[in-house]
Amino acid sequence: MDTTTGVRRPAAADRSTTTPPPHPGAAPRHPSAELQQHSGAATQYGVGEREAWRHVLGRRARFDAGVRVVAGAALWLSLLVVTYWWVAGRGIQAMGGWETGLTSLGRLSGLLASDLLLVQVLLIARVPLLEHAFGQDHVLRIHRVVGFTSFNLMVAHLVLITWGYAAGSATKIPSTFWDLITNYPGVLLALAGTACLVLSVVTSVRAARRRLRYESWHLLHLYAYLGVGLALPHQLWTGQEFISSPAATAYWWTLWGVAAAAVLVWRVGAPLVNSARHRLRVAAVADEGDGVVSVYITGRHLGRLGAEAGQFLTWRFMDRTGWTRGNPYSLSAAPNSQSLRISVKALGDNSASLRSLRPGTPVLMEGPYGRLSARARTGRKVALIGAGVGITPLRALAEGLDYGPGEAILIQRYTRTPLFERELRMLATQRGLLVGLLPGHRRAPDSWLGHGADHLDDVAALRTWIPDIEERDVYLCGPDPWTASVQRAAAAAGVPAGRIHLENFTW
Repeated sequence: MDTTTGVRRPAAADRSTTTPPPHPGAAPRHPSAELQQHSGAATQYGVGEREAWRHVLGRRARFDAGVRVVAGAALWLSLLVVTYWWVAGRGIQAMGGWETGLTSLGRLSGLLASDLLLVQVLLIARVPLLEHAFGQDHVLRIHRVVGFTSFNLMVAHLVLITWGYAAGSATKIPSTFWDLITNYPGVLLALAGTACLVLSVVTSVRAARRRLRYESWHLLHLYAYLGVGLALPHQLWTGQEFISSPAATAYWWTLWGVAAAAVLVWRVGAPLVNSARHRLRVAAVADEGDGVVSVYITGRHLGRLGAEAGQFLTWRFMDRTGWTRGNPYSLSAAPNSQSLRISVKALGDNSASLRSLRPGTPVLMEGPYGRLSARARTGRKVALIGAGVGITPLRALAEGLDYGPGEAILIQRYTRTPLFERELRMLATQRGLLVGLLPGHRRAPDSWLGHGADHLDDVAALRTWIPDIEERDVYLCGPDPWTASVQRAAAAAGVPAGRIHLENFTW
């Protein structure tokens, strides 16, 4: 124990437990022989204990599956409800004429866009129930689809309504558009809100994201909240479907209230309350090599934080510029009541500046988030496969998961130096973790292997190093193309889709 920080560190004597790592390009070291040796080690657990453990996993899985079903049904039901109000407002009958048909379609697209816009806000509000059931990367994928769909419908609403009010004449659209802006209440505010949403959507396109720093993208993306807020007056003042009946009014006000409350509680209130309660401070910064630093963080009552190994939090370090823009970093060690640890590679402005953090620096955090944890697990045997700095959440899982000798195997893909090698040796000695190292550059863009494994294809390598791969939960973390390669190999090796767990931090 480091007496100055309260952080547990490996002893120097642990360095001698294994041989040095191979140089890049050497044949991979793999634990298949040890795996055969320990294949029966799980029998040390009693039948009653294993059954109780499976019961807990099954109950969690059923609950999360139920949340996913209810959430999906609620989304489609909301779209059906607003479509019903359009039909009840003689929307179909209005389709009989050119001018009225344009206006009617504009009303429908506006209703659907408004509904999906608020669903989009709910998805990004970090509601714990949805986070646990879906995992944040899945929530973000849904958010992205819903967001682009809502935006397209909003543009269609703007065009169709203007065209319909212009009596179906394309030449009258500019003058009609100006009339709507200047004479209809709330339309100018809605147009300003649309501009904010355009800014958010344009910067979310993949080509644009590649040209932006994460910090810049995050700041620009916050304008989406302003865009949603500016749309409300227009909906209340000029949207007849919003006030056509007490039921419609109650529906829209409830949906607006729930969306606003979710953001205020989970994006603003909870982070501030948790940060004040736990009083996080930087305890130490350690160089891990290859451009990676570990930041050790202490605080009060960390056992009540609810963080699990494999999860991530959004961090703001208060002694430097840019603290208003949080960065998501995974825990690289299993959390405990005394300390948390993150390990970060210098890839951007904020991540590069972590090296200069001083002990005692206050920390604000949001979370914990993510489903790359024990919650996703379906059985006792696990395979943890990571590349580069993506090994960080898997290192935490290797420490925090419940398993016996031979039940957990970690494969680390690296180019220069493996991360956490000393700590992984300790886990191998103390808990029976099996560790395989894959050094060297990737042999091909569509392969997850290095040049040292040229005699094996991707699937054969996986089966060689993990003979019972199809019986294990497979946790993946690393660059997107690399994890996609491992995912394809795991599926080809017989691993069911429900046992392959990964979270990507694409933004």
